[in-house]
Amino acid sequence: MKKLEEITEYYGPILAKGAFELGAIRLSTDNPFTWVSGYRMPIYNDNRQFLAKPKYRALIRDAFADILDSMDVQIDNIAGTATAGIPHATSLADMIYKPLSYVRSSSKDHGLGHQIEGLGQSGSYEGKNVLLIEDLISTGSSSLKAVEAVRNAGGVCNLCLAIFTYGFKAAEDAFAAQSCEFHTILSYDVMVRTAEKTGYISGEAAAALHEWREDPFGWGEKRGFPREVKA
Repeated sequence: MKKLEEITEYYGPILAKGAFELGAIRLSTDNPFTWVSGYRMPIYNDNRQFLAKPKYRALIRDAFADILDSMDVQIDNIAGTATAGIPHATSLADMIYKPLSYVRSSSKDHGLGHQIEGLGQSGSYEGKNVLLIEDLISTGSSSLKAVEAVRNAGGVCNLCLAIFTYGFKAAEDAFAAQSCEFHTILSYDVMVRTAEKTGYISGEAAAALHEWREDPFGWGEKRGFPREVKA
């Protein structure tokens, strides 16, 4: 059985190259992107771009399956976060033949008011072990809200798998506080290393990207890119 580190070291660089090819990850330290928060950041991530290529959808599915095998954990249900986690949760659930559900960011304000779909008539996971599939781990707050929703619906949710993480310590601390483990196919460090190795960025840009990860909300101001505050 392969170790988790071996799996991510194999799949990570391949997925990083695909992310650059499809624009799922874009890097720019000289002209940073403006996030919704108004902060200028040197990275933009949109994992929905992976949906455009069957080979990358399959790669993500296979990587998740291999990670599960390496951990030797019992999974009874696959839950995807709405909306970006749903297609990959679906692919994995079909592959390993498990029930599928998905978790909204909040309950519907009409109909039966469900936050989670796919639970059947009982409306509960009935104590089953649930794997949460996410596309991106940033600070971890949105993912952990989904974990909480699964637990409130009677599920045991102590594991989350995602495509990519920025590697913020805040996320590690937040998941640890909720006794939930998370792993990603592609880590931030592997992404930067692959970008530099393939010539997508320079060594100077790689250094700037590592600096950003240490101080993401102060990075732009230090480099002359103040936060843009909307009136």
